[in-house]
Amino acid sequence: MLSTFLSHQRKSFWRSRNRGSSIAGQIVLGFFLLYFFVLAIGAGLSMVHILTYFFPKQDVVKSFNGIILYYFAFDFIMRLQFQELPTLSIIPYLHLKISRSKIIRFLNVKALFSAFNLWPFFIFLPFCFIKIAPAFGAVTTVMYIVTIFSIMVFNNYLVLYIKRKSITNTLYTFVGMLLIGAFAALEYYKVISIMAGSDFVFRAIVAQPLYGFAFTLAAVAIFYINSGFLRKNLYVEELSKKQEKKGSTDYAFLNRFGKVGELAALELKLILRHKRPRSAVIMGFFFLLYGFFFYKEEPINKDAFGQMMFAAIFMTGISIIIYGQFMFAWQSAHFDGILANKIDFKDFIKAKFLLFTIGCTIITLLASFYGFKSPKLLLLHLAAYLYNIGFGTVVVLYLATLNYKRLDINKAASFNYQGTGATQWLLMFPYALTPILMYVPFGILNKPYWGLAVVGIFGLMMLLLRGFWVNYIAKRLEKQRYKIAEGFRE
Repeated sequence: MLSTFLSHQRKSFWRSRNRGSSIAGQIVLGFFLLYFFVLAIGAGLSMVHILTYFFPKQDVVKSFNGIILYYFAFDFIMRLQFQELPTLSIIPYLHLKISRSKIIRFLNVKALFSAFNLWPFFIFLPFCFIKIAPAFGAVTTVMYIVTIFSIMVFNNYLVLYIKRKSITNTLYTFVGMLLIGAFAALEYYKVISIMAGSDFVFRAIVAQPLYGFAFTLAAVAIFYINSGFLRKNLYVEELSKKQEKKGSTDYAFLNRFGKVGELAALELKLILRHKRPRSAVIMGFFFLLYGFFFYKEEPINKDAFGQMMFAAIFMTGISIIIYGQFMFAWQSAHFDGILANKIDFKDFIKAKFLLFTIGCTIITLLASFYGFKSPKLLLLHLAAYLYNIGFGTVVVLYLATLNYKRLDINKAASFNYQGTGATQWLLMFPYALTPILMYVPFGILNKPYWGLAVVGIFGLMMLLLRGFWVNYIAKRLEKQRYKIAEGFRE
């Protein structure tokens, strides 16, 4: 039956009216995944040197043990943002003599085909064979691999379970965010240490390899919990692709986000089909060279991140800054149509957040080549990335509710100041100064990495509060919508 479902999925893809654009999107996505896999392989093969560089006074195995759970904590947060729910148009199958268990089995198997489930092997396995095997033997090495695989599976199905539960009850999303925030705060204030806890766990596995099966049992448990929830809610409309939903948004990777994905796809078409927004996006890639002017050898060697903070924020958030400064104005020509249609403002704002997150992620990944100049810059970019997608997006969208100037998107961007007002100038002050002001006290105290951590954690906390900000900005937009529409008509 599994092969039948796969055959139907394949035929559905090739018979789609938007097959061409879907293939193009998959090819582009494939290049980015390949690029990231190369980085993961490089990190895996260079793990000994990386750990020695960042933890020079610590045993390399202890450092490796410490980062494993740290990695999976970050992996869990990223999965919550980007991992798709495995979907299957189950409605045509429900009236057939096909058991629920077979449909659920297909959804569970399909869930394993995710890039998130490949990266741990590229990153951690080389070190296991290079260092763990010679030091502790084959049995311990196998248990390291089993444990890493089990945690990966646990994260995979736990995220799917949380996302499915949040469909029927948003309280689960709030509680999950609260727990993540609590753990982040405890780690920040040194009440607990994920790194120390991770080292303790894997030291225990070295002493008694069978302890690793505890993670396997946890993975099996969450698998059956997830399957049980699917079995009870197989007819819930949101767990499959909605019947009234269009066959495609023309960008297959956005289909997973439902109505939000449709709105994001429409805006992506707007960007690619008109001069000014397209020019704004293209300019973002040119600004990737910005770092060569600011990332000098002297400040890098002195860990003077304050001098480089603006460049990192600007480069990794360029898609937010350039495109976001005219947010809502890009749609000024048809803003009245948006108001006339039954478009939920929350979905409208979520689509903006989604586009910003995707754009910022792509630019940050491309900017990772600065890591060859110095690995320290990767930490700087990570802090800047979290700040941009957490805080920067909120600033841009809030100030967009104050912008009432019409914009002609068919005109070129060069020397074109249409739509520019005080809001655009106001945007740069809170956006650029906030991370620098947060970093300065730690720079003065000669604690540069603490400064980076504060900026990154601030951005992460804002990211975890995204649901709150979506509601707030949506209410703000609803209140200002007629003033904005009136300004766009001029």
